[in-house]
Amino acid sequence: MRPIGVDLFSGVGGLSLGFEQAGFDVVASVEIDPVHAAVHKYNFPNCVVIPSSITNLTGCDIREAAGIGNRTVDVVFGGAPCQGFSLIGQRVLDDPRNALAQDFVRIVEELDTTYFVFENVKGLTVGKHRRFLFELIEKFEALGYEVRKEWRVLNAADYGVPQDRQRLILMGCKKGYDLPTYPDPYSKRPTCVDALGDLPDAEAFEELRFSDVVNTSDYGELSKYAEPLRGIGNDAWGYGHPRKWNPNLLTSSARTEHTEISRRRFRETEPGRVEPISRFFKLPADGLCNTLRAGTDSARGAFTSPRPIHYAYARCITVREMARLHGFPDWFRFNATKWHGARQIGNAVPPPLARAVAASVIEALGVKATRPTEALDLGDDTLLTMNSTEAAAYFGVENPIGRRDKKSGAKKRKQEEIEALNTLYRRMQFVDGIAG
Repeated sequence: MRPIGVDLFSGVGGLSLGFEQAGFDVVASVEIDPVHAAVHKYNFPNCVVIPSSITNLTGCDIREAAGIGNRTVDVVFGGAPCQGFSLIGQRVLDDPRNALAQDFVRIVEELDTTYFVFENVKGLTVGKHRRFLFELIEKFEALGYEVRKEWRVLNAADYGVPQDRQRLILMGCKKGYDLPTYPDPYSKRPTCVDALGDLPDAEAFEELRFSDVVNTSDYGELSKYAEPLRGIGNDAWGYGHPRKWNPNLLTSSARTEHTEISRRRFRETEPGRVEPISRFFKLPADGLCNTLRAGTDSARGAFTSPRPIHYAYARCITVREMARLHGFPDWFRFNATKWHGARQIGNAVPPPLARAVAASVIEALGVKATRPTEALDLGDDTLLTMNSTEAAAYFGVENPIGRRDKKSGAKKRKQEEIEALNTLYRRMQFVDGIAG
Protein backbone atom coordinates (compact mmCIF):
# COMPACT_ATOMS: atom_id res chain seq x y z
CA MET A 1 0.00 0.00 0.00
CA ARG A 2 1.37 3.41 -0.97
CA PRO A 3 2.00 5.97 1.80
CA ILE A 4 -0.54 8.80 1.95
CA GLY A 5 -0.21 12.55 2.24
CA VAL A 6 -2.33 15.67 2.75
CA ASP A 7 -1.66 18.98 0.96
CA LEU A 8 -2.52 22.18 2.85
CA PHE A 9 -2.78 25.51 0.99
CA SER A 10 -2.58 23.35 -2.13
CA GLY A 11 -3.30 25.81 -4.93
CA VAL A 12 -3.45 23.85 -8.18
CA GLY A 13 -1.09 21.20 -6.82
CA GLY A 14 2.60 21.72 -7.53
CA LEU A 15 3.47 20.03 -4.24
CA SER A 16 0.73 17.43 -4.76
CA LEU A 17 2.19 16.42 -8.11
CA GLY A 18 5.74 16.21 -6.82
CA PHE A 19 4.74 14.09 -3.83
CA GLU A 20 2.65 11.82 -6.05
CA GLN A 21 5.55 11.39 -8.48
CA ALA A 22 7.76 10.42 -5.53
CA GLY A 23 5.37 7.63 -4.52
CA PHE A 24 2.73 9.13 -2.22
CA ASP A 25 -1.02 9.01 -2.75
CA VAL A 26 -2.33 12.49 -1.94
CA VAL A 27 -5.73 11.80 -0.40
CA ALA A 28 -6.84 15.36 0.43
CA SER A 29 -5.99 18.93 -0.45
CA VAL A 30 -7.19 22.09 1.26
CA GLU A 31 -7.53 25.24 -0.85
CA ILE A 32 -9.72 28.24 -0.12
CA ASP A 33 -9.69 29.80 -3.62
CA PRO A 34 -12.45 27.94 -5.50
CA VAL A 35 -10.84 28.57 -8.91
CA HIS A 36 -7.63 26.89 -7.76
CA ALA A 37 -9.62 24.14 -6.06
CA ALA A 38 -11.47 23.41 -9.32
CA VAL A 39 -8.21 23.03 -11.26
CA HIS A 40 -6.79 20.77 -8.54
CA LYS A 41 -9.89 18.59 -8.77
CA TYR A 42 -9.44 18.34 -12.55
CA ASN A 43 -5.82 17.19 -12.38
CA PHE A 44 -6.10 14.93 -9.30
CA PRO A 45 -9.31 12.93 -9.76
CA ASN A 46 -8.56 10.58 -6.83
CA CYS A 47 -7.85 13.39 -4.36
CA VAL A 48 -10.60 14.95 -2.26
CA VAL A 49 -10.50 18.74 -2.59
CA ILE A 50 -11.71 20.67 0.45
CA PRO A 51 -12.58 24.25 -0.65
CA SER A 52 -12.19 25.89 2.73
CA SER A 53 -9.88 27.90 4.93
CA ILE A 54 -7.66 25.70 7.05
CA THR A 55 -8.81 27.77 10.03
CA ASN A 56 -12.29 26.29 9.71
CA LEU A 57 -11.09 22.68 9.60
CA THR A 58 -9.94 20.05 12.05
CA GLY A 59 -7.89 16.96 11.45
CA CYS A 60 -11.08 14.91 11.93
CA ASP A 61 -12.80 16.96 9.20
CA ILE A 62 -9.97 16.13 6.78
CA ARG A 63 -10.00 12.43 7.69
CA GLU A 64 -13.75 12.25 7.18
CA ALA A 65 -13.66 14.09 3.86
CA ALA A 66 -10.83 11.89 2.57
CA GLY A 67 -12.49 8.70 3.80
CA ILE A 68 -9.27 7.38 5.36
CA GLY A 69 -10.65 6.51 8.79
CA ASN A 70 -7.83 5.89 11.25
CA ARG A 71 -5.15 5.19 8.63
CA THR A 72 -1.76 6.66 9.39
CA VAL A 73 -1.16 9.93 7.56
CA ASP A 74 2.46 9.61 6.51
CA VAL A 75 3.09 13.24 5.56
CA VAL A 76 1.41 16.64 5.67
CA PHE A 77 2.93 19.29 3.41
CA GLY A 78 2.17 22.81 2.31
CA GLY A 79 3.15 26.45 2.33
CA ALA A 80 1.14 29.01 4.28
CA PRO A 81 0.62 32.36 2.50
CA CYS A 82 3.73 34.47 2.67
CA GLN A 83 2.56 38.10 2.54
CA GLY A 84 3.65 38.71 6.11
CA PHE A 85 7.32 37.93 5.56
CA SER A 86 8.04 38.07 1.86
CA LEU A 87 11.24 39.87 0.89
CA ILE A 88 9.27 41.84 -1.70
CA GLY A 89 6.39 42.80 0.59
CA GLN A 90 5.86 44.58 3.88
CA ARG A 91 7.87 42.59 6.42
CA VAL A 92 5.91 42.65 9.67
CA LEU A 93 6.54 39.79 12.07
CA ASP A 94 3.19 40.03 13.80
CA ASP A 95 1.20 40.14 10.56
CA PRO A 96 -2.06 38.26 11.31
CA ARG A 97 -1.64 36.24 8.13
CA ASN A 98 1.28 34.45 9.71
CA ALA A 99 -1.15 32.71 12.06
CA LEU A 100 -2.02 30.44 9.14
CA ALA A 101 1.39 28.84 9.58
CA GLN A 102 0.36 28.03 13.15
CA ASP A 103 -2.77 26.40 11.75
CA PHE A 104 -0.42 24.20 9.72
CA VAL A 105 1.17 23.04 12.98
CA ARG A 106 -2.26 22.41 14.49
CA ILE A 107 -3.37 20.21 11.59
CA VAL A 108 -0.09 18.27 11.72
CA GLU A 109 -0.86 17.49 15.37
CA GLU A 110 -4.53 16.69 14.85
CA LEU A 111 -3.80 14.33 11.96
CA ASP A 112 -0.99 12.77 14.04
CA THR A 113 1.09 12.68 10.89
CA THR A 114 4.45 10.95 10.86
CA TYR A 115 6.29 13.53 8.72
CA PHE A 116 5.72 17.13 7.67
CA VAL A 117 7.22 19.42 5.04
CA PHE A 118 6.68 23.16 5.47
CA GLU A 119 7.73 25.32 2.53
CA ASN A 120 7.83 29.07 2.39
CA VAL A 121 9.64 32.16 1.20
CA LYS A 122 13.34 32.73 1.64
CA GLY A 123 12.51 35.88 3.59
CA LEU A 124 11.45 33.79 6.58
CA THR A 125 15.13 32.95 7.20
CA VAL A 126 16.38 36.56 7.18
CA GLY A 127 16.65 39.16 9.93
CA LYS A 128 13.89 39.47 12.50
CA HIS A 129 11.74 36.94 10.68
CA ARG A 130 14.03 34.17 11.89
CA ARG A 131 12.32 34.61 15.28
CA PHE A 132 9.08 33.46 13.69
CA LEU A 133 10.86 30.42 12.29
CA PHE A 134 12.36 29.63 15.70
CA GLU A 135 8.90 29.89 17.30
CA LEU A 136 7.47 27.57 14.65
CA ILE A 137 10.16 24.98 15.37
CA GLU A 138 9.49 25.27 19.11
CA LYS A 139 5.80 24.58 18.52
CA PHE A 140 6.61 21.42 16.56
CA GLU A 141 9.06 20.26 19.22
CA ALA A 142 6.55 20.83 21.99
CA LEU A 143 4.18 18.48 20.16
CA GLY A 144 6.71 15.68 20.01
CA TYR A 145 8.27 16.34 16.60
CA GLU A 146 11.93 16.46 15.73
CA VAL A 147 12.84 19.18 13.24
CA ARG A 148 15.90 19.36 11.02
CA LYS A 149 17.16 22.66 12.39
CA GLU A 150 19.87 23.19 9.80
CA TRP A 151 17.10 24.25 7.45
CA ARG A 152 17.86 25.04 3.85
CA VAL A 153 16.66 27.35 1.13
CA LEU A 154 16.54 25.22 -2.02
CA ASN A 155 16.74 26.63 -5.53
CA ALA A 156 14.45 24.84 -7.99
CA ALA A 157 17.17 25.35 -10.62
CA ASP A 158 19.30 22.80 -8.73
CA TYR A 159 16.57 20.16 -9.00
CA GLY A 160 15.77 20.03 -12.68
CA VAL A 161 13.81 23.27 -13.21
CA PRO A 162 15.02 25.97 -15.66
CA GLN A 163 14.03 28.75 -13.26
CA ASP A 164 15.80 30.63 -10.49
CA ARG A 165 13.32 30.07 -7.67
CA GLN A 166 14.36 29.79 -4.03
CA ARG A 167 12.14 28.33 -1.32
CA LEU A 168 12.63 27.52 2.35
CA ILE A 169 12.04 23.83 3.07
CA LEU A 170 11.55 22.84 6.72
CA MET A 171 11.20 19.11 7.44
CA GLY A 172 10.41 17.13 10.56
CA CYS A 173 9.07 13.86 11.91
CA LYS A 174 7.72 12.28 15.04
CA LYS A 175 10.42 11.57 17.55
CA GLY A 176 11.70 8.04 17.05
CA TYR A 177 11.57 8.21 13.24
CA ASP A 178 14.44 9.01 10.90
CA LEU A 179 14.71 12.66 9.92
CA PRO A 180 14.74 13.23 6.14
CA THR A 181 17.90 14.66 4.64
CA TYR A 182 17.91 17.41 2.05
CA PRO A 183 18.25 16.16 -1.53
CA ASP A 184 21.58 16.70 -3.24
CA PRO A 185 21.55 19.21 -6.12
CA TYR A 186 21.54 17.74 -9.62
CA SER A 187 24.70 17.99 -11.70
CA LYS A 188 23.13 19.84 -14.65
CA ARG A 189 20.63 22.68 -14.90
CA PRO A 190 18.17 22.68 -17.83
CA THR A 191 17.81 25.89 -19.83
CA CYS A 192 14.95 27.91 -21.28
CA VAL A 193 15.50 26.42 -24.74
CA ASP A 194 15.41 22.93 -23.19
CA ALA A 195 12.00 23.79 -21.80
CA LEU A 196 10.45 25.65 -24.74
CA GLY A 197 12.36 24.67 -27.87
CA ASP A 198 9.91 21.99 -29.05
CA LEU A 199 6.67 23.91 -28.42
CA PRO A 200 4.79 25.30 -31.44
CA ASP A 201 4.53 29.10 -31.58
CA ALA A 202 1.09 30.05 -30.25
CA GLU A 203 0.92 32.91 -32.76
CA ALA A 204 0.85 30.39 -35.61
CA PHE A 205 -2.72 29.47 -34.62
CA GLU A 206 -5.62 31.82 -35.19
CA GLU A 207 -7.78 29.68 -32.85
CA LEU A 208 -5.67 30.77 -29.90
CA ARG A 209 -6.98 34.31 -30.22
CA PHE A 210 -10.27 33.02 -28.83
CA SER A 211 -9.34 29.82 -27.00
CA ASP A 212 -6.50 28.41 -24.93
CA VAL A 213 -6.53 25.05 -26.76
CA VAL A 214 -5.63 23.97 -30.30
CA ASN A 215 -5.16 20.55 -31.89
CA THR A 216 -1.70 20.20 -33.43
CA SER A 217 1.10 17.72 -33.88
CA ASP A 218 3.54 20.47 -34.89
CA TYR A 219 6.05 19.85 -32.09
CA GLY A 220 9.78 20.14 -32.61
CA GLU A 221 12.65 18.00 -31.40
CA LEU A 222 12.38 17.17 -27.72
CA SER A 223 15.12 17.85 -25.20
CA LYS A 224 15.84 15.43 -22.37
CA TYR A 225 14.06 17.90 -20.12
CA ALA A 226 10.93 18.06 -22.30
CA GLU A 227 10.57 14.32 -22.95
CA PRO A 228 8.95 13.39 -19.62
CA LEU A 229 6.78 16.52 -19.77
CA ARG A 230 5.39 15.08 -23.03
CA GLY A 231 4.88 11.68 -21.37
CA ILE A 232 7.83 10.11 -23.20
CA GLY A 233 10.44 7.85 -21.60
CA ASN A 234 10.59 5.19 -18.91
CA ASP A 235 10.40 7.73 -16.09
CA ALA A 236 7.83 10.06 -17.62
CA TRP A 237 5.31 9.47 -14.82
CA GLY A 238 7.80 8.79 -12.03
CA TYR A 239 5.95 6.92 -9.30
CA GLY A 240 2.78 8.89 -10.06
CA HIS A 241 -0.45 7.73 -11.61
CA PRO A 242 -0.46 7.95 -15.44
CA ARG A 243 -3.18 10.22 -16.85
CA LYS A 244 -5.28 9.68 -19.95
CA TRP A 245 -4.69 12.72 -22.17
CA ASN A 246 -4.46 13.81 -25.78
CA PRO A 247 -0.82 14.75 -26.58
CA ASN A 248 -1.96 16.53 -29.76
CA LEU A 249 -3.71 19.23 -27.75
CA LEU A 250 -1.61 22.33 -27.14
CA THR A 251 -3.31 23.70 -24.03
CA SER A 252 -3.05 26.81 -21.84
CA SER A 253 -1.76 28.72 -24.86
CA ALA A 254 -4.12 31.67 -25.37
CA ARG A 255 -2.37 34.41 -27.33
CA THR A 256 -1.63 37.89 -26.00
CA GLU A 257 -2.19 40.78 -28.40
CA HIS A 258 0.78 43.14 -28.31
CA THR A 259 1.11 46.44 -30.16
CA GLU A 260 3.82 46.70 -32.77
CA ILE A 261 5.54 49.28 -30.57
CA SER A 262 5.71 46.74 -27.74
CA ARG A 263 6.96 44.06 -30.11
CA ARG A 264 9.73 46.33 -31.31
CA ARG A 265 10.83 46.98 -27.74
CA PHE A 266 10.73 43.23 -27.02
CA ARG A 267 12.89 42.50 -30.09
CA GLU A 268 15.42 45.14 -29.11
CA THR A 269 15.82 43.84 -25.54
CA GLU A 270 18.88 41.69 -24.99
CA PRO A 271 18.22 38.18 -23.62
CA GLY A 272 18.73 38.08 -19.88
CA ARG A 273 17.86 41.78 -19.55
CA VAL A 274 14.72 43.65 -18.46
CA GLU A 275 12.78 45.63 -21.06
CA PRO A 276 12.82 49.17 -19.57
CA ILE A 277 9.23 50.21 -20.27
CA SER A 278 7.24 47.08 -19.38
CA ARG A 279 9.89 45.86 -16.93
CA PHE A 280 9.46 42.37 -18.42
CA PHE A 281 12.46 40.05 -18.27
CA LYS A 282 13.60 38.58 -21.60
CA LEU A 283 14.45 34.90 -21.33
CA PRO A 284 18.00 33.82 -22.21
CA ALA A 285 17.79 30.73 -24.43
CA ASP A 286 20.80 29.09 -22.81
CA GLY A 287 20.09 30.31 -19.27
CA LEU A 288 17.43 30.32 -16.56
CA CYS A 289 14.05 31.96 -16.32
CA ASN A 290 13.66 34.53 -13.56
CA THR A 291 11.29 33.72 -10.68
CA LEU A 292 7.76 33.49 -12.05
CA ARG A 293 5.42 35.58 -9.93
CA ALA A 294 1.76 35.10 -9.11
CA GLY A 295 0.32 38.57 -9.66
CA THR A 296 -2.60 39.55 -7.41
CA ASP A 297 -6.20 38.46 -7.01
CA SER A 298 -9.22 40.74 -7.47
CA ALA A 299 -9.21 41.83 -3.81
CA ARG A 300 -5.85 43.51 -4.41
CA GLY A 301 -6.42 45.03 -7.83
CA ALA A 302 -6.30 42.02 -10.16
CA PHE A 303 -2.82 42.77 -11.42
CA THR A 304 -1.62 40.34 -14.06
CA SER A 305 1.44 38.22 -13.39
CA PRO A 306 4.42 39.71 -15.28
CA ARG A 307 5.15 37.02 -17.85
CA PRO A 308 8.65 37.09 -19.34
CA ILE A 309 9.43 37.81 -22.99
CA HIS A 310 10.15 34.77 -25.15
CA TYR A 311 13.78 34.46 -26.24
CA ALA A 312 12.79 33.71 -29.88
CA TYR A 313 9.51 35.61 -30.38
CA ALA A 314 8.58 39.25 -29.79
CA ARG A 315 5.87 38.43 -27.28
CA CYS A 316 5.29 37.38 -23.70
CA ILE A 317 5.31 33.67 -23.03
CA THR A 318 2.06 31.74 -22.80
CA VAL A 319 0.71 30.04 -19.71
CA ARG A 320 1.84 26.68 -21.13
CA GLU A 321 5.34 28.05 -21.63
CA MET A 322 5.28 29.25 -18.02
CA ALA A 323 4.23 25.74 -17.01
CA ARG A 324 7.16 24.22 -18.91
CA LEU A 325 9.56 26.59 -17.14
CA HIS A 326 8.01 25.49 -13.83
CA GLY A 327 8.30 21.76 -14.49
CA PHE A 328 4.60 20.99 -15.02
CA PRO A 329 3.91 18.25 -17.59
CA ASP A 330 1.82 18.98 -20.67
CA TRP A 331 -1.13 16.88 -19.47
CA PHE A 332 -1.49 19.19 -16.46
CA ARG A 333 -4.11 21.86 -17.15
CA PHE A 334 -4.76 25.32 -15.72
CA ASN A 335 -7.65 27.75 -15.74
CA ALA A 336 -8.38 28.81 -19.32
CA THR A 337 -7.82 32.53 -18.65
CA LYS A 338 -4.28 33.88 -18.85
CA TRP A 339 -4.75 35.81 -15.60
CA HIS A 340 -5.82 32.83 -13.48
CA GLY A 341 -3.49 30.41 -15.26
CA ALA A 342 -0.39 32.57 -14.74
CA ARG A 343 -1.38 33.21 -11.13
CA GLN A 344 -1.79 29.49 -10.50
CA ILE A 345 1.68 28.71 -11.79
CA GLY A 346 3.31 31.63 -9.99
CA ASN A 347 1.84 30.42 -6.70
CA ALA A 348 2.93 26.80 -7.17
CA VAL A 349 6.00 24.96 -5.98
CA PRO A 350 7.76 23.52 -9.06
CA PRO A 351 6.84 19.80 -9.14
CA PRO A 352 10.44 18.58 -9.75
CA LEU A 353 11.61 20.40 -6.60
CA ALA A 354 8.66 18.94 -4.67
CA ARG A 355 9.48 15.47 -6.00
CA ALA A 356 13.11 15.69 -4.88
CA VAL A 357 12.05 16.70 -1.36
CA ALA A 358 9.30 14.06 -1.23
CA ALA A 359 11.75 11.35 -2.32
CA SER A 360 13.83 12.18 0.76
CA VAL A 361 10.74 11.66 2.93
CA ILE A 362 10.03 8.33 1.20
CA GLU A 363 13.60 7.25 1.93
CA ALA A 364 13.33 8.28 5.59
CA LEU A 365 10.08 6.32 5.87
CA GLY A 366 11.89 3.24 4.66
CA VAL A 367 9.22 2.65 2.03
CA LYS A 368 9.96 1.30 -1.44
CA ALA A 369 8.14 3.50 -3.95
CA THR A 370 5.86 1.62 -6.36
CA ARG A 371 4.64 2.56 -9.83
CA PRO A 372 0.87 2.52 -10.39
CA THR A 373 -0.19 0.92 -13.67
CA GLU A 374 -3.78 2.08 -14.01
CA ALA A 375 -4.22 5.31 -15.96
CA LEU A 376 -6.61 7.89 -14.52
CA ASP A 377 -9.18 9.97 -16.37
CA LEU A 378 -8.76 13.69 -15.88
CA GLY A 379 -11.72 15.76 -14.68
CA ASP A 380 -14.49 17.60 -16.47
CA ASP A 381 -13.17 20.38 -18.75
CA THR A 382 -15.71 22.82 -17.30
CA LEU A 383 -13.60 22.91 -14.13
CA LEU A 384 -10.98 24.80 -16.17
CA THR A 385 -13.27 27.58 -17.35
CA MET A 386 -14.95 28.62 -14.09
CA ASN A 387 -14.58 32.09 -12.66
CA SER A 388 -14.56 32.61 -8.90
CA THR A 389 -18.34 32.90 -8.62
CA GLU A 390 -18.98 29.82 -10.74
CA ALA A 391 -16.37 27.76 -8.93
CA ALA A 392 -17.75 28.77 -5.52
CA ALA A 393 -21.25 27.76 -6.66
CA TYR A 394 -19.90 24.44 -7.95
CA PHE A 395 -18.43 23.60 -4.54
CA GLY A 396 -21.41 25.07 -2.68
CA VAL A 397 -19.30 27.59 -0.75
CA GLU A 398 -19.26 31.35 -0.38
CA ASN A 399 -16.76 33.04 -2.65
CA PRO A 400 -13.98 34.28 -0.31
CA ILE A 401 -12.09 36.21 -2.98
CA GLY A 402 -13.08 39.87 -3.14
CA ARG A 403 -14.10 41.76 -6.26
CA ARG A 404 -12.42 44.88 -7.56
CA ASP A 405 -14.62 48.01 -7.42
CA LYS A 406 -13.90 49.56 -10.81
CA LYS A 407 -16.27 52.51 -10.24
CA SER A 408 -14.41 53.86 -7.22
CA GLY A 409 -11.67 56.41 -7.39
CA ALA A 410 -8.14 55.21 -6.79
CA LYS A 411 -7.97 56.52 -3.21
CA LYS A 412 -11.36 55.16 -2.23
CA ARG A 413 -10.63 51.82 -3.88
CA LYS A 414 -7.33 51.58 -2.05
CA GLN A 415 -9.01 52.20 1.31
CA GLU A 416 -11.77 49.70 0.56
CA GLU A 417 -9.18 47.09 -0.40
CA ILE A 418 -7.27 47.69 2.84
CA GLU A 419 -10.46 47.38 4.89
CA ALA A 420 -11.49 44.22 3.05
CA LEU A 421 -8.06 42.68 3.54
CA ASN A 422 -8.02 43.50 7.24
CA THR A 423 -11.35 41.75 7.64
CA LEU A 424 -10.12 38.73 5.72
CA TYR A 425 -6.92 38.55 7.71
CA ARG A 426 -8.72 38.67 11.04
CA ARG A 427 -10.88 35.78 9.92
CA MET A 428 -7.85 33.92 8.54
CA GLN A 429 -9.71 33.40 5.28
CA PHE A 430 -7.20 34.76 2.84
CA VAL A 431 -4.70 32.24 1.58
CA ASP A 432 -3.57 33.29 -1.87
CA GLY A 433 -0.20 35.04 -1.63
CA ILE A 434 2.76 36.21 -3.65
CA ALA A 435 5.21 33.37 -4.17
CA GLY A 436 8.05 35.46 -2.90
